Amino acid sequence: MSKGKILIVDELHPVFKERAIALGYEVDDEPLFTRAQTLAAISAYQGIAVRTKFRIDQELMEAAPSLKFIARAGAGLDNIDEAYALSRNIALLNAPEGNMDAVGEHATGLLLALMNNFRNADQEVRNGIWDREGNRGYELKGKTVGIIGYGFMGRSFAKKLSGFEVNVIAYDKYKTGFTDAYAKEVSMEEIVRQSDVLSLHIPLTGETRQMVNEEYLFHFRKPFFFINTARGEIVNTEAVLTAIKSGKILAAGLDVLEVEKFPALADQRWFSELKEAGKVILTPHVGGWTFESYRKISEVLAEKLSSVI
Repeated sequence: MSKGKILIVDELHPVFKERAIALGYEVDDEPLFTRAQTLAAISAYQGIAVRTKFRIDQELMEAAPSLKFIARAGAGLDNIDEAYALSRNIALLNAPEGNMDAVGEHATGLLLALMNNFRNADQEVRNGIWDREGNRGYELKGKTVGIIGYGFMGRSFAKKLSGFEVNVIAYDKYKTGFTDAYAKEVSMEEIVRQSDVLSLHIPLTGETRQMVNEEYLFHFRKPFFFINTARGEIVNTEAVLTAIKSGKILAAGLDVLEVEKFPALADQRWFSELKEAGKVILTPHVGGWTFESYRKISEVLAEKLSSVI
């Protein structure tokens, strides 16, 4: 007997479909479906699986009276209207366990690249400049790394850092008692006072949107390296650029931006300055997107299906 029908509207690893079928679901894999096509078809389904193609909002859920769950192939749920889903008792599945290692490694890579001037040094050598003194780097050993958000991603980053002999401190507004072998729980005040490195690992919510602004950055006691592999809208980019110019931020590694993808990104008033900033490394929201995580995310989602219906 079928447990229900699932519509896949995005590019998921085939293992999700295979395991969903094994659990007793009927699965239609339509990764090329547009939003309009999804709206027209969704009434026949109990589940929908999506990555980042479009927002699963009230309009789409209202078109799906039989919808029991939304499977988000990734860590965050910010492209889903969580409040409306909750009001409809629609279960929300995501898979931060699937890409936490990818994010932890990517954040570590960004940090090492920033502290050792990899981007600038590479460009100079290619252009015939051999400047050892100008590209002298910093060592991680002995530094204090401040992590905001100690869920799957924050803990993964802390674990990756455990071999570097650093002092890792973490703040999480929504949990307590999480001190472990990799990080010590502290207050936000201690993050601001002690951090030589600041790394964000929090979801985008109404509370965190534009959290990192000029006022927030003003309170940091020491110049620090800044990493964001969470969500771009958490950070005011112009405030970060100002802090780089003043020396408050030594360098920034940004995998996510307030506005992503072209041409929209190129139209932002701050983008020209950002792309010319020598102390910034940019990556296109790939921190959690590796060949390995592509499969692991779908495996995790499939495992969670068994508890839905």
